[in-house]
Amino acid sequence: MSTLIENNTKMDLQQEYSRIEQLRDCLNHTLKGKADVIENVMICLLSRGHLLLEDHPGLGKTMLAKTLATLIGGRFARVQCTPDLLPSDITGFNIFNQKTHEFEFREGPVFSDIMLADEINRATPRTQSAMLEAMAERQVTVDAVRYQLSQDYFVIATQNPIDQHGTYPLPEAQLDRFAMKLTIGYPEEIDEIRMLAAAIEQESDAMEMEPVFNEKELLEMQQKIAAIPVAESVQRYLVQIGNATRKHPHITLGLSPRGLLTWQRVAQAHAFLNQRSYVIPDDLLETALPVLSVRLGVDQSENQVLIDEILKSVKLPEYALPSSH
Repeated sequence: MSTLIENNTKMDLQQEYSRIEQLRDCLNHTLKGKADVIENVMICLLSRGHLLLEDHPGLGKTMLAKTLATLIGGRFARVQCTPDLLPSDITGFNIFNQKTHEFEFREGPVFSDIMLADEINRATPRTQSAMLEAMAERQVTVDAVRYQLSQDYFVIATQNPIDQHGTYPLPEAQLDRFAMKLTIGYPEEIDEIRMLAAAIEQESDAMEMEPVFNEKELLEMQQKIAAIPVAESVQRYLVQIGNATRKHPHITLGLSPRGLLTWQRVAQAHAFLNQRSYVIPDDLLETALPVLSVRLGVDQSENQVLIDEILKSVKLPEYALPSSH
């Protein structure tokens, strides 16, 4: 009986990894030459985090979000953030129905599975804060009434470089809601040539893509990833890194307890994508840059140097693989 259960478990895992590979291939096809970015986007999705992209316009951010929504069988919504955008434009609002003489709630774009908040730092702080409850608790409150959002609710926000005119820096409380900050960067020459060649085709391949997961399957996989065990020595190592960020003289705001929880979930997703059922220190090290970049409050150019310095200051734990492996 135990052998049969073990074989069924292995078969289920193989099917999951097969679908993960299909998801990876489709996303890499959409955003050519950016395999490392795609990997982190998948980690962010599977860890139920939110993603901040800081980069220039026209690099494929919208197409990436649309494709991801298609592949998980979800609803896609896009918000163009501007200084005159109101909180109700995001969360929704009540409108009086003259026929029924009652107020009706009109849902905003947060009632989607994947929401792209384009140029989020062009919106005012009041509007930015409208997304805090939605990102943290997957719910919104309008006129003292709570509305539940999709369990798969996933925000991809883009941010202009802060030196551009008309931007409002995101407050630390909002930044801490994001699991990662990534930059896409310009593609290599060969990838741009392939992009131009693909644009001449009669029909876009992205339109032919079919969902890889449905909402229930994705949620079950996310829950399974959240249950991946993390050894106490690895958790202690994670806490020590957090303490190092708080004591660093060049960092005004170190890693919060919420940041530690987020990083642990990211490490679990990284382990899963590497077909491991346990977390090792390398899962933390390989996700350190995108996780810490969004919450250290320093210039982008300083992130890599500071993060390397912090990681070198903390001794790697003595780690033994689980006995079952």
